[in-house]
Amino acid sequence: MSPDIVIVGAGPAGLCLARALSGHGLSIVVLERQAEQALAEAAFDGREIALTHGSQALLERLGLWQRLPAGEVAVLRDAQVFNGPSLFALKIRAEQAGAERLGHLVANQAIRRAVYQAASECADVQLLCETGVRAIEQNQGEMKLVLHDGQVLQPRLLVAADSRFSETRRQLGIGAQLKDFGKTMLVCRMQHEHDHQQVAWEWFGYGQTLALLPLNGRQSSVVLTLPPREIERLQQLDAAIFAREMERRFERRLGAMQLVSSRHAYPLVGAYARRMVGNRCALLGDAAVGMHPVTAHGFNFGLTGVQLLSDTLLAAHGKGQDIGAGAPLAHYERQLRLATWPLYQATNLLVELYTSDHLPARLLRGAGLRVAQGLLPLRKGIARHLTARG
Repeated sequence: MSPDIVIVGAGPAGLCLARALSGHGLSIVVLERQAEQALAEAAFDGREIALTHGSQALLERLGLWQRLPAGEVAVLRDAQVFNGPSLFALKIRAEQAGAERLGHLVANQAIRRAVYQAASECADVQLLCETGVRAIEQNQGEMKLVLHDGQVLQPRLLVAADSRFSETRRQLGIGAQLKDFGKTMLVCRMQHEHDHQQVAWEWFGYGQTLALLPLNGRQSSVVLTLPPREIERLQQLDAAIFAREMERRFERRLGAMQLVSSRHAYPLVGAYARRMVGNRCALLGDAAVGMHPVTAHGFNFGLTGVQLLSDTLLAAHGKGQDIGAGAPLAHYERQLRLATWPLYQATNLLVELYTSDHLPARLLRGAGLRVAQGLLPLRKGIARHLTARG
């Protein structure tokens, strides 16, 4: 089989790219290790995705936003950052950018289901599940993929979108800068007594990092970052005891709390590919840039990549050019690096500073928040970045 494009990974980034490229005379194959039912009926995984206005606009253009259940979409009005036990908070308000909200929070489960439904309706997109790439052969500008089931594909372009630990990226001989933060993130949904007022929290405590993502009603997604063994202990607690411990960790600022979902844990590892493209191949989503979740930009960067790569490929295709040639792919790499590298580096520095419990770091980060609060242009700039529509 010789499709124009093979995408490895039927996660939201891979399927969004397939949807964006559909309808333009290209044949697209998407490979996925999971069974198709796991995509169609994606299970709750604890993750809530903070979508900027630009990401929402792209999802609307792809016909995905309209498919999201209203109950799984919550308004993210403002955000605030706390340091240690201090009640002082750096506040990022949507009104500073002339907007009503910073963005929306959407369950990852809902996004996965919506993008699967949309991609399934594309006649030029073929989904091959329960298989993967066993071997990749590249020579003289050609690409050959041997799948686990023995099938051979010869695409004009291969796109790796199979996670920050991408096996396809390794098979292509592309390295990545991996940053293991040595922590694990626990995520779950909790009901709480006090109203969150649709404001997100990022709380850099001493020995822990807490985040609160406001959902509908008096429910929030709670994100707790701790060393792996402590997270293992929390996962094993009875639900009622776990709720009491979370009340303590939040210093009862939310009042009484109750666990209303399953608990899920993820290791915190950042990734930035050393190259975004190669001979007839490109990286997308977490395979290209895997962000620390503190800035909530992981999937937003994935959608940025979808926009840049689809625009680049469709422009080349429209001119009758080779979509797997070096020039279009080099353009995509330049644009993606410009969009992601500064914030990736800044995020890692921020995490290093705000998770260190050494006294100098404690003093510096507390002072830093107060200085930032006094710099209205800085806070306006952050708000405008989140509310821009691309």
